Amino acid sequence: MATQNDQGVDPKIAAAVAAAEAAGPAAGENVRIDSWIWAVRLVKTRSIGATACRGGHVRVNGERVKPAHSVRVGDEVRLRHEGRERIVVVKRLIRKRVGAPVAAQCY
Repeated sequence: MATQNDQGVDPKIAAAVAAAEAAGPAAGENVRIDSWIWAVRLVKTRSIGATACRGGHVRVNGERVKPAHSVRVGDEVRLRHEGRERIVVVKRLIRKRVGAPVAAQCY
């Protein structure tokens, strides 16, 4: 019996990801970009995420977005923050802030 699943993820992390997804949006619901970048720890607060969106520092699929823009699985998110640019692809939609290992599973 293996201690890791077939993706090589720690079972504790997998359980935390499942809990985060359970707390995420129901089918048909949306997640705001400012909320998602905060939940996956790309910014420290949601208000910083909203300010970054209003300042043109957040792009989804190449387009500048407002804080209320809805993200979907598969979207490419580019964030310029604190002197560097992060480029991530959305793998999971979550609403609540999670620990760093879990956050890394969401992009």
